[in-house]
Amino acid sequence: MSDAKKVIAEGSTFLGIEFGSTRIKAVLTDKEYNSLASGSFSWENKLVDGIWTYGLDDIKEGVRACYKGLKEDVKNKYGEDLTTVGAMGVSAMMHGYMAFDKDGNLLVPFRTWRNTITEEASEKLTEALGFHIPQRWSIAHLYQAILNKEEHVGKVAFFTTLAGYIHLLLTGEKVLGVGDASGMFPIDSKTCDYNAEMLDTFDALPEVKSAGIKIRDILPKALCAGERAGSLTKEGALFLDPEGTLKEGVPVCPPEGDAGTGMVATNSVAKRTGNISAGTSVFSMVVLEHDLSKAYPELDIVTTPSGEQVAMVHCNNCTSDLNAWVSLFREFAKTFGQDISDDELYGGLYRKAMEGDSDCGGLLAYNYFSGESITGFNEGRPLFVRKPDDKFNLSNFMRTHLYTALGALKLGNDILIKEEKVKVDFFFGQGGFFKVRGVGDKVMAAALGTTIKLMETAGEGGPWGQAILAGYMMQKQDGESLEKYLSDKVFTNVSVETCEPEEKDVKGFDEFIKNYSAGLAVEKAAVEALR
Repeated sequence: MSDAKKVIAEGSTFLGIEFGSTRIKAVLTDKEYNSLASGSFSWENKLVDGIWTYGLDDIKEGVRACYKGLKEDVKNKYGEDLTTVGAMGVSAMMHGYMAFDKDGNLLVPFRTWRNTITEEASEKLTEALGFHIPQRWSIAHLYQAILNKEEHVGKVAFFTTLAGYIHLLLTGEKVLGVGDASGMFPIDSKTCDYNAEMLDTFDALPEVKSAGIKIRDILPKALCAGERAGSLTKEGALFLDPEGTLKEGVPVCPPEGDAGTGMVATNSVAKRTGNISAGTSVFSMVVLEHDLSKAYPELDIVTTPSGEQVAMVHCNNCTSDLNAWVSLFREFAKTFGQDISDDELYGGLYRKAMEGDSDCGGLLAYNYFSGESITGFNEGRPLFVRKPDDKFNLSNFMRTHLYTALGALKLGNDILIKEEKVKVDFFFGQGGFFKVRGVGDKVMAAALGTTIKLMETAGEGGPWGQAILAGYMMQKQDGESLEKYLSDKVFTNVSVETCEPEEKDVKGFDEFIKNYSAGLAVEKAAVEALR
């Protein structure tokens, strides 16, 4: 306690703040990355006029509430006022579109990663650049707006991601960490910057020329991990802490995406390592040893925070439908006077799933709250379907919803591992899907046929990873890579649980995925019929 009080009073700490899809969280660590305090704020995206978005007021009020919770946690635990930190950084959901005019006004509501409204732009850019540009990427949103001749396009002076926007408010700097930047526009790993040839190709597109857009002028500057990305300004400090306790001048590291902080938080920045973040959405990432043979629409090429090439399988949907079914069972229990805690409810239902057949007894479900580009859907309809003679019981029902949460992820990784023969020694897992040990990790191992590892620190997640990046900026030695820093300075004594895939479960998931692939026609019919 006395040591913690001292480091907090001295500002010998690192702060990471991350905007997740359902929660904004702040984590304060000491210089050895032990968590000292945290704060959080729950929020949800909204579908407004057909666009998945978070309002600017929600963004601003949310981060302030999160930081206030952190301050209160520090005060309650240590009796200290949080006036400064040694370094800090912000991270957020990658991709999406936040476009501003020359005066800094947001031109259209924030279009998040969850939107699947840029199919035309995605296809045309992929063909023009010879590089897969997913629908959720920032450049796809900009190009679609150009193709649509949206009125705001002529006023765009700058566009960025959510992390880049918050960083701008805190520091006044228009920059991004290269990992987050790689979800805006393709990156050249050799230069740790946007691909110059592709920038030229984009500017030469007829519609872009007609719109008067110069892409280099409106992208944020890309920075590699370890570079300084500005300092907390007086205005930035007051924005984050309106009570005025926080002092200006704090060094700020490059703002990153949640994919990058996930890699850092699970020590997965080295080649042949991978990580999986599974919550509202799910994505897997593998650091590549070499280029893929061709571009695949199911695979995104992004980078680590230090610019190394990463193959990402990103799925819009994971646990939302699963959570909805658990809520239904909670309502059922309350109807009969049973008040069951979340831990008991999720734990009981998840463990029940492990009693089910390895192929789910023929049951089938789709968790598509929104579109899923890997399987070709711009919209989704949550769906459960079975044949009359399938083995319909609670264990198979729950196992089906755990499996389908990973269905699209499985299809994408089969391309990477089975077709491209990419070597992955293991995946580190993080996120709510893994909360019930012996269930989420076992199902994921079955889906990917690969070892799954869980760290005791992974529960801290993205904000902890961003705090590490802030610390790396301040504490790295000359020439010390992020990979070496993590191995030597951060993850030296971390407990790791390992789950190996079981043959019967792998075969069972393969049978399930055959049904899943065949049944996509049912999901398509549901989308078309239920408007």
